[in-house]
Amino acid sequence: MSQAHALSDDQVAGELKKMTAFIRQEALEKAKEIQIKADEEFAIEKSKLVRQETAAIDSQYEKKFKQAAMSQQITRSTVANKTRLRVLSEKQALLDYLFDEAGKRLLEFTKDREKYQETLKNLVLQGLYAMNEEHIWVRARRADYDLVRRAIEAAINEYRAKLGKVVKVEIDEQGPLPEGSAGGVLIVGGSGKIDINNTFEERLKLLETDALPAIRTALFGHNVNRKFYD
Repeated sequence: MSQAHALSDDQVAGELKKMTAFIRQEALEKAKEIQIKADEEFAIEKSKLVRQETAAIDSQYEKKFKQAAMSQQITRSTVANKTRLRVLSEKQALLDYLFDEAGKRLLEFTKDREKYQETLKNLVLQGLYAMNEEHIWVRARRADYDLVRRAIEAAINEYRAKLGKVVKVEIDEQGPLPEGSAGGVLIVGGSGKIDINNTFEERLKLLETDALPAIRTALFGHNVNRKFYD
């Protein structure tokens, strides 16, 4: 049986040194592993935080971008509407001016007695055709009575020549048109229940209504937004 030998102090010191070196090495390796793991976890957490912050920034940017786009769209729409309304207003002002000028020129037209008498004849004749009655009354301005009498005579002759009918037409001196009227005549049936307003004011109103689409097109061109036409 072998006998164990006691270690000398140097041997003990050497063993302790080895053990200390081993423990230190193990500690360093463990510390390195912990550091590596910590670095990895930090990198993962950092990446996660960066993605979250980036997503939050992207979300805020997208929200602000949508808000800005919507605000811009509203602004464009508002400006477009104001512009459209202004253009419509300017167009209407021009039309109003044209019809107002037309009304003024009607007063000038009546000064040409020959042309005015021919127009009065045609207005009376139109009334005769429309009424188709044996007795007709004509209302006119007192200042036009002489021209109207000649116009009535010419209208009666043409009416009889074309239809072979005799019609009695008289001026209603009890109900003249206002002196402020632009001219023309008012045709009244014998019973007084039916009348045809052939005054210049009324004809101008009809022109405003019936010819307005054509006038708009002539002045401003076709409306690309309009799908239907009369």
